[in-house]
Amino acid sequence: MLKLRQTLCILALAGAMLLGLGATPSMAGTGPNPVVIMDTTMGRIIIMLYPKEAPVTVMNFLRYVDEGFYDGTVFHRIVKMEIDDQKDKKKQQAINIVQGGGYVYPLQRKRPIWDTISNESGRGLINRRGTVAMARGSNPDSAQCEFFFNVQDNPGLDPMLIKKKAWEIEADRDRNIAKASKAGYCAFAKVLRGMDVVDKMLEVKTGRMGQHQDVPISPIFIKKMYRAQ
Repeated sequence: MLKLRQTLCILALAGAMLLGLGATPSMAGTGPNPVVIMDTTMGRIIIMLYPKEAPVTVMNFLRYVDEGFYDGTVFHRIVKMEIDDQKDKKKQQAINIVQGGGYVYPLQRKRPIWDTISNESGRGLINRRGTVAMARGSNPDSAQCEFFFNVQDNPGLDPMLIKKKAWEIEADRDRNIAKASKAGYCAFAKVLRGMDVVDKMLEVKTGRMGQHQDVPISPIFIKKMYRAQ
């Protein structure tokens, strides 16, 4: 009887250890989303990042934050386009964004620390008002440090999905991917507080500075960017 009890205790302990080991990865994925605080000369903006939807993009953004790269940079590009509700085509194409993270004043590009990252626009958030997305060049996989705020819904910045059969769409969802015929811009965060600050930025006067257009006449600085504790 004693031997049987000892055997049962050992089995129970082994089962508990296996359950604990199996629970570790899932628990790691259920932690709170990172929150970043951005102190600017026009006010404070607080954003929440979504690593589950865009893991590579979030990791890249956070390492720039942790390095202090964004401190002292400016918002160098503010695009404000009027929307004509009577013309659906124009409505889809018009964008309103506030872009920063890559230039210092007087306007000069700050050399990125790390290489470009892959574009996760097919699995990231949708470019809706209040989201934050990575800026890039014509190459979909050319994003580095620059980002922008979507000040309105910008569906034209989302990827154009290929038409698929129902079972193919479900399979892609299971793998958490989406294939696109036209690459979009990866939105990886949302504004928690301070969207009023972003709205005020959109209203500042802009002009041309060297080869750059849509540059704020009076510079708007990121004083400091850091993770919330």
